[in-house]
This record gives sequence, C-alpha cells and structure tokens, in this order.
Amino acid sequence: MNTKIVYPGYRDSGVPWAIKIPEHWRTAHLRYVACVSNGSTPSRDRIDYWNNGTVPWLASGQVNDYVVRKAREFITPTAVLDTGLRLFAPGSVILGMVGQGKTRGMSAYLDIEATINQNLAGITPRSELNGRYLHYMLSASYEFNRNYGRGGNQAALNCTIVGGFKVLLPSLGEQEKIVAYLRAQDARIARFIKTKRELIGLLTEQKLRIVDHAVTRGLDASVKLKPSGIEWLGEVPEHWEVVLLKHIADVRFSGVDKHSRDDETPVRLCNYTDVYKNDRITSDMDLMYATATKVETARLTLKGDDVILTKDSETPDDIGVPAWVPEDLPDVVCAYHLGLLRPESTRVLGEFLFRAISSARIARQFHVLATGVTRFALGKHDVKNVIVTLPPVEEQKLLCHWITDECQPLDDAIVRAEEEIKLIREYRDRLIFDVVTGQIDVRGWQPGPDDVVSDDDLAALGDDEVEPDEEGGDDDV
Repeated sequence: MNTKIVYPGYRDSGVPWAIKIPEHWRTAHLRYVACVSNGSTPSRDRIDYWNNGTVPWLASGQVNDYVVRKAREFITPTAVLDTGLRLFAPGSVILGMVGQGKTRGMSAYLDIEATINQNLAGITPRSELNGRYLHYMLSASYEFNRNYGRGGNQAALNCTIVGGFKVLLPSLGEQEKIVAYLRAQDARIARFIKTKRELIGLLTEQKLRIVDHAVTRGLDASVKLKPSGIEWLGEVPEHWEVVLLKHIADVRFSGVDKHSRDDETPVRLCNYTDVYKNDRITSDMDLMYATATKVETARLTLKGDDVILTKDSETPDDIGVPAWVPEDLPDVVCAYHLGLLRPESTRVLGEFLFRAISSARIARQFHVLATGVTRFALGKHDVKNVIVTLPPVEEQKLLCHWITDECQPLDDAIVRAEEEIKLIREYRDRLIFDVVTGQIDVRGWQPGPDDVVSDDDLAALGDDEVEPDEEGGDDDV
C-alpha cells in the first residue's frame, strides 16, 4: 500500500501500549479469548522419556523462530502421559516467560502439534481470535508484555500474567485481512533479509579463509614446513609448536545465571549472545545486569586478553564460537553456557588464541567433541585438550596485525549489511504496530502477483540472535 489509509473514527483503547484504536474494535483480556497454560520438562534421567521420542517438545529457544515448523527435541508418548503434558494444536502461539535477554515476551506461531516446557506459555485461541493475528499483536506489544505486571528487572512472567494481557479484537474477518496483508509484506522483507544474510555468509567465509591460512601456515611462503603429526592439520612451519590448549591457557567454565539475589555482588554479565554476535567484548557494550557470588566474581571477572567460548548449543556449528576481551572489565562476569580461557601471557596472546580458535580447521575439533543428539555441549576436558598451533609471541603479534588489516574491508561490509537488516526489521516492527492497532486500514488491500506467501519464504524472519534455553548452569568451581 503506497498511501496510508486510516479508519473513519477512533477511540481510547484502554490498553497502555496502543492508546487509540478504531472505534468498532473490542478489547479483552487474553484469558477470555484463548486458553493459556504452560508445560514442563520430563526428567532427563528417564531414558525412556527421550530415546526415540516422537512427540515434538519445545523449549524457550524456539520463540526466536517466526513460525515453528519442527521441534529440536522429541519426547515419548510415555513421557507425555506420565507428566500430564498438554499437546498444543497447530494455530496455537507460544510465548517465552523466562529470561532477561530477548526471550521473555517473544512469541512464535505453531505450525505443528507440540508439547512445551515450563518456560513457555502455550496460547490456544478460541473462535473469535486468529492465531496468526495474535502472534502479530504479541510482537507489536513485546516491550510492554515482557514486563507486564512486573518491574523491569523481574526475571519471569507466568500464565496468570499472560492471561491478563489485554488484546485488541477487530472482527475475525478483519483479523484475517490484517494477517494476509502483513504476511505479504513479511515475504518481501524476508527475501531482503535472506539476501543480506547470504552476503554476510560469503564475507564471513572469506574472512575465515584468511584467518585459517595465517594461524596454521603463517605469512612467509618460503618458510620450511614440518609434519604436525595430526592428519587434519597437515604441515606447519618448522619453528612453530603444536600444543594442547591446557598447556597455554587456564580453562574455566561458568555457572553464573541471569538472576539477581540480595546476598550477591551486582555485576554485568557477558552472555552467550554477546559472544556469539561479537568478536570483541568491550566496556561500551549493552550488557545485562545480574549478581554473582564472591567466588564467581573472583574466578570469572573478565581480564584483558581473556578469550570466551560458547560451550552449549542446539547445533554443533554454534559450539566453540570465540570472542576476545581486549582490556580489563572489572564489573563484567562470564555467564553460563560459556567457557573462559585465560592465556599464559609468556606463551600466547589472547588475540592470537581468539584467531586460532576461529580457524575452520581448529574449530572443527569443537564440533567433533561436542556431545549430544538434539542439544550439544563441550566438556571441560574436551576444551583443555583441543590442539592449537603456536608461533613465537612476536610472530603472533605480526599475524594478528596482518589479519586485522586484511579482514577490515570485509568486517566493514558485514557491518553495513547487518545495519541494513536492522533498519528493515525496525521498519517491519513499526508496520506491524500500525496495522494491528488500526493506525492503518488494510481492509481494502488486495494481493498482487508478487504477494504469494509461503512459510519457507518467511523463515528468514527468525531472530538473528541465539539465546540458549533457561535450564541452569554448570559452574566448575
């Protein structure tokens, strides 16, 4: 629609996040137009609950999906019966209730029948509410919903609070028209995002090739090589060492969760997403606030030249993703789902260790070592025994400078593409808000030849950020 068309009359909505709505629209608490309940996590110790499972089971990480079309984990019918889990039908919506990252308040539309864990609300619309419309409306009211009935630092919602959300109710026919219009716009936006992501993927591959060659062969093509003794590594410069990570760095796993407790020290947390999305962890980053014990702050406060590593994920490719800490961060603590590597300064620079772990050949070890079927995790012993190539420290400095210079144009292009994705997402957020609150009247909209939509097209709308499920940590104090 090229021209903004508005409704003929408006009224106060009585809903804090919407202000005014078309005068013929209704409002209602969600519990009166939908059934709201949550699930649970069957015991992980019961092998018969998880082995050869056939019933889709969803955890909070999947609210980052736009439409949930498949589960990442499955449980058995026995687990469903024993725990009394409810099956949510296609057309339902799931909403994250736990977490101080982006997960709390986020929603996803279900295209499958599934069970859910205790950190999700499952919302099954009744006859006057369209599930896809509800998903768009929850997206529009995300910032309000995630803190509804709570202070901004509270860690969780619950089903009673979610049932108390006030929803906007145009007629079912209008809801369906709103859904058709927004899905058509989403398809265009998703194609744009997909193209940009593909570009970022190509640029990242080029960066990895630069890094991989530098940290496994060096820059001098004339230098004499020697067999590394490791088949996948091949030959390395004769004067380099091939070492185990535990011989050049102290490996520490974190169990610091995202909660705040009165008897602990206030800190900022470096979380999984902070590492996954950034090469460097710096003081000016928007890190969340929580608390940690004195023992945790002593062991896990970030120091200059530390390297942080992702150690848990739902896919093995997201295991072993590193970030470097260029300078001391005395108020920042490494959070759970992460490992902290503290280099022995006389043998290895943190920046070089970060680059080495980024190398495709060296990173492959993490993917092989990660255990799991539907969830993957690295053990501390595995991380300690990862093999790393080690030039002399002065050569490490030269290699780091060279890599930075060679990768800078690629990094700049990646930043531009990511900014374009961010801007188109902001445009989408505003469009959804305007349409689901009736600031734009789409009742007269008709689809054009380019407005054919499938959920495959819309897959790119899944959130770029990855946040592990809230299932606790595993501190190794």
